[in-house]
Amino acid sequence: MSSPRFLPLLAAGLIALPALAGAAKPTVEVYKTASCGCCKGWVKHLEANGFTVKAHDVPDPGDYREKFGIPQELGSCHSARVGGYALEGHVPAAEIKRLLASKPKATGLAVPAMPLGSPGMEGPRSDPYDVLLVKKDGKTAVFKRYE
Repeated sequence: MSSPRFLPLLAAGLIALPALAGAAKPTVEVYKTASCGCCKGWVKHLEANGFTVKAHDVPDPGDYREKFGIPQELGSCHSARVGGYALEGHVPAAEIKRLLASKPKATGLAVPAMPLGSPGMEGPRSDPYDVLLVKKDGKTAVFKRYE
């Protein structure tokens, strides 16, 4: 690509350098128990979708949920942080990317409980579930509905 014949295309933005095309996503810091298999599945889902993940095994992920400002009733089996936002539960990578791109004034996203079919909870069936936007006041709004 350093050939002079590619320079006009590069200057016109028609060819992206690999470093620019694969801009790094922020690291997702995950707080989970050591024995939780579905948490490991969610981490693999994030990595497969281009995120760098730093997983921490902790005795009680609920401590981090509270620290990050997610109401206990929205709890799941793991808590995480990325780009200044909290993530609770099995939030799909696509919604994390949308959150980071749109930058709403919010605490973060939550998928309460552990719905079948959500990332890390794949199986023979999928249940409908909502990804909730958790606002600064603790109220929620549906960010994305999965059927």
